[in-house]
Order: sequence, then C-alpha cells, then structure tokens
Amino acid sequence: MPIPDVKEKWTGGIVEVWIGATSKEGGTRTSTVRIGGQKGLPFHHFEGTNGNKPVIAAHIIDIEPEEWHPLLKEPYRNVYSDVGRWAKYCVDELKVDMVAMSLVGCHPDMGNKDADYAVEQVTKLKNAVGVPLIIWGCGNIEKDNAIMPKVSSALRGERVLLGSATQHNYKTICAVAQADGHCIISEAPLDINIGKQVNILLSDMEFPLERIVMFQATGALGYGFEYTYSIQERQRLAGLGGDKLMAIPMLATVGQEAWKAKEAKAPENEAPQWGTEKVRGPLWEIITAVGMLLSGVDILLMRHPDAIRAVQKYISKLWQ
Repeated sequence: MPIPDVKEKWTGGIVEVWIGATSKEGGTRTSTVRIGGQKGLPFHHFEGTNGNKPVIAAHIIDIEPEEWHPLLKEPYRNVYSDVGRWAKYCVDELKVDMVAMSLVGCHPDMGNKDADYAVEQVTKLKNAVGVPLIIWGCGNIEKDNAIMPKVSSALRGERVLLGSATQHNYKTICAVAQADGHCIISEAPLDINIGKQVNILLSDMEFPLERIVMFQATGALGYGFEYTYSIQERQRLAGLGGDKLMAIPMLATVGQEAWKAKEAKAPENEAPQWGTEKVRGPLWEIITAVGMLLSGVDILLMRHPDAIRAVQKYISKLWQ
C-alpha cells in the first residue's frame, strides 16, 4: 500500500528581516542576523525551505537587577553593574546571536533617568559588542517618546531592532526608526487582530514590512503559555496562507516571563515536591522557550545561562 504524501503546500511565505549593519553597510556590527524566510511550519524541513534558523538574544537591563531571583542574578554578579561588561560576557561566554537591553532605569518608578542617560547606556552597549542589538524602552509611553528619538539617533546606521510600537504609541518610534534606518518591534497584548492592526498602522506610515518583527505579550509555562502559543501559531499560519500583514517574523520575551512564575522561583522548603529551584528555574525558561520555537518564534529573549545553552543545543539538533 503506497504511503500518501502528507506534505502541506503554502501559498505564502514569511518575509526575511535583516538586523544589524556591518561597516560595509554603514554600521559597526561584526555580524548580522537574518530571521524569517520560512515557507513552511517550524522545523518541517521535509516540506521545503524552512528559512533562517531561530536566534537567541541575551536580555539584559540597564540597572542592577535587584528584583531578579538570586539564582538568576548570581551568574552575572561580576558584570551586571556595567551594561558593556554584561553584554560582552553574554557574547563571549554564552555565544548569543544578539543582545537585547531594556532601559528599565528610565521608567518614572525605577529611577526616571533622562534621555542623555539612555544614550550613554546604549553607546556603552554598542561599543562593547559587535552583535546586532535590540533596544527596548522603559514601557512608559510618555517617557519612551522622550528618550527613544535620542537613542535611535545615537545608534543611527546600526540597523538595531527598536521596541516597541503599539496601537496607541507607534508614530514617534516609527518616524525615528524610518529616519535612522532601524527595524521595529510591533507589539500587541495577546490579540491577533491588534497585532495585525499595528502592522497596518506602520505600513500606512510607509514603514517597510521587511523591517518589522511582531511581538505578542509572552506568557510563560503555566501563565498564559497556551494562549500565547495559539496566537503565535495563528499568526504564522495566516502568514503562510498569504496574509502579507501577518507574514512577519516573531519575538518572545521568554526569560523575563518565565522567571515571574511561582513554580520557577519558589524555595524548595515551600514546595519540596517540586525539587530544587536551582534546576527548576532554568528548566521553566527552557520549556517556555521550546514551546515558543514550535509556535514559530524567530527571536528568543533569554536570561539564565543554563537555559540559553540548553536551548542553543535544542535548536542545533532540530536544525540538522
């Protein structure tokens, strides 16, 4: 009995996004990253080209991570006082593809640092490493509108990925990214319709789709993971099905969300049946990351070194 051909054929494909610019391209990066380009579901190599391999970005912040779990802070204890040293450690020791930095210290509730401070921090980061960069604001709309134009200008020509454009706050970041040659994170609150709407708004401002990366607020394992997965999977299916406004690579803030989960950080004496948090915490991040990969995510923002190394091996195995 012949075996039927169960390969799926798709009418569309995911756009390829290029992040980072070398000296030949007007920047100072020593490497670049290309994501997207898929013409089939994640890791379905038997169906044809699977585009570019997913990448991992180390997700750091501009201030001392006082609120992080001790097990997450510990590996970075000698470097987290300086963003340049922290980033260099992640590149040299963890071999990450990119470095992402959130400007937490600029938030009104976390220090309220000004735009000059933000420029100082991103300049340190740029000078410390040669990999492509992701720069995220502080999450406060008013403050981000004040700091991100100067941050964008300071990184002109580097083709960084700037975060983020939302349906309520997209005009400023779209304008500066367009002027300075950067890419944009298009953000939605776990809503596929809003995700598409933000892309429409950016497109209406003549921002090219091949410089957009989509982000749906990430839910960690046990904390909205299934819903996040389903939204991202639907986005990928829509893109492969021919919807150009959804045929865009995706990003997930894995480390940030995984370490918020009680199951990841609860002390062993509170729940001995769960085992030691030394193993449990990184494992929570690993499982969340693997799920995001299978939903179609192209960039994983990760934190714990053990989790980063484990997921790097996982990607390499699936990419053979």
